[in-house]
Formats: sequence, C-alpha cells, structure tokens
Amino acid sequence: MNSLVLVGIATSLAYILAGVSLHPRSHYEGRNPPPPPAVVDARLTELNINDKTPILERFGNWAGGLTQGDFGRTWDGRSVNDEMRTRIGVSLRLLLIGTIVGGILGVLAGAWSAIRQYTPSDHAITLLSFAVLSTPVFVLAVLLEVVAIGFNDAVGAKFFAFSGETSAGLQGGFWTHLIDRLQHLVLPTMTLILAQLAIISRYQRSAMLDVLGSDFVRTAQAKGLPRRRALFKHALRTALIPSATLFAYSFGLLLVGATFTEKIFGWHGMGEFFVDSIIQSDINATAAVTCFAALLVLIAGLLSDVFYALLDPRVRVK
Repeated sequence: MNSLVLVGIATSLAYILAGVSLHPRSHYEGRNPPPPPAVVDARLTELNINDKTPILERFGNWAGGLTQGDFGRTWDGRSVNDEMRTRIGVSLRLLLIGTIVGGILGVLAGAWSAIRQYTPSDHAITLLSFAVLSTPVFVLAVLLEVVAIGFNDAVGAKFFAFSGETSAGLQGGFWTHLIDRLQHLVLPTMTLILAQLAIISRYQRSAMLDVLGSDFVRTAQAKGLPRRRALFKHALRTALIPSATLFAYSFGLLLVGATFTEKIFGWHGMGEFFVDSIIQSDINATAAVTCFAALLVLIAGLLSDVFYALLDPRVRVK
C-alpha cells in the first residue's frame, strides 16, 4: 500500500512539474497564417493541456481519466495508451534478451574473476569491465556500428543492420522477415549486453570475494564437499543476493532508460518516447511515462524480494 502511495505521489509531482514547465502552445506559435487564439485555446482545452486552465484543474481531469486507465492524448491528439502499448512491446523485444543475457554473463564473469583473483583472467575481465563502464553508451553504440560496417564491407554482404527494427519494404516469407529482424537486433542487443555485463560483473566479483573466505564455505569443503560444488551451491548462491537485487531494479529502469540505444539504432521504444515527449512539450505523455517508470520500480522491488527469498532460505515465510 505504501508503495502505491509513493507511485501516486511521483506521478502527481511529474504531472504538475510537466504542466508548469512545458508549453504545448508553442506548437501553434509562428505558423503562417497564425491560427485564431480561440481555436488554439479550444484545441488545448480539448486535450486538457491549456496553460490558461489552472494546473490543479488540469491535474484533476487527468487523474480522473487515469482512474479508468486512460492516460489522455498527446499534443497532436493521438492516444497515449495506444502509443505506449506499441512502444512497450518494442522496448521489451530489445531489452529482454540484452538484460537477461548481460546479467547472466556478468554473474559468471564476476564469479570467475573472484575465484581466479589476481590471475591474468581476473585482470583481463577487470580491465574490459572498466573500459566499458568508462565508455558512454552512445559511444559504445557508435563503435559497434563502425565495427559492423567494417565487417559488412569485409564479407561483402549486409550481415549486420543498424537502423530500425526491420528493413523498409522487405519482401519475402516468415524466415526472410525473421532473419531481417535478427540482423537489426544484434547491435543494440550487444550494446545492452556489454553495459549490463560490465556493471553486474563488478558487483558479483565483490560479493563473491566477501563469501569465499566465509566459515560456511570452508565447513562445506571440510565435510568433503568438492570445491566446485561448494563454490556453486554455497558461495555463489549467497553472493547472488546483491546482484539479483541490482538486476531487478536495472531491468525495470532500463525499460524507460535505454534512450541512447533506441535513438542511435532507430528503435521507437519507451526511452525514445520519454525524450520526445519532453522535447515536444507533451504533458500527458511525460506524466504517463513517469507513472509507468514508477510502477516498474515498484515491480522491481517486489521481484528483488522474491529473488532474495529464493536465494536465502532464512527469509522465506513458512
């Protein structure tokens, strides 16, 4: 209940801040010929974004629609619900593979690095992780594009595609379209995998080092449990707890935060929608995305509790 109250507060503040600072009237200024002020006011009032209407009255109208599941309309009259429904699907297709694969690889790389502490493999993983972490996401995406262009030129074929979800005007059957989508999916997914792998591996290495010298790991080995099984069953399971929490929250935030990746590769997902909404002074859309992000954080918190209970039997409710 408290979490839902926080979601409501965050959404309310976002709407009020957007309603005060954004100016959708600017879309009608500078037109030639200029539309009559009465027409502009009527249109803005119809969309519930008229700056001449008190902000609390506008918020009340928007919140009333929200109780019925309606986020209102964009500045140009499109349904925010329909726009979000399409873009959520796009972001999920892009982020689901990237975050899950990146998280798994990050856990494995971090655990291996901790077990092989101060060995060449540990130094190599650490160096590569810090290199990726110190590189902005948009730079990483552009570097992958450059590599893809060079590879395409070398093999003399369009193996990688890096603009949009599919090729425009593509003809063919199911397999042709499937291969085309995979070609467009590889580079943005690799960008997300590398970013996830770098940060998760650092957390996992630190957590794994904390438990490697613990009494329960030494006791398990002293009782005859093979080292590999002791590390996997006891050490890694305990060290996964902070990483599982980090993964839950990072996935929730990435769904509205992969802005640079979506922009650079031309994917019309939630991250792009959020930035475009602010640029276009779209009050209803900005508040709707903020509400969606707050709900994702709430869900991520619940998932982190579930992961914690699965990994640590001591907190399970009997």
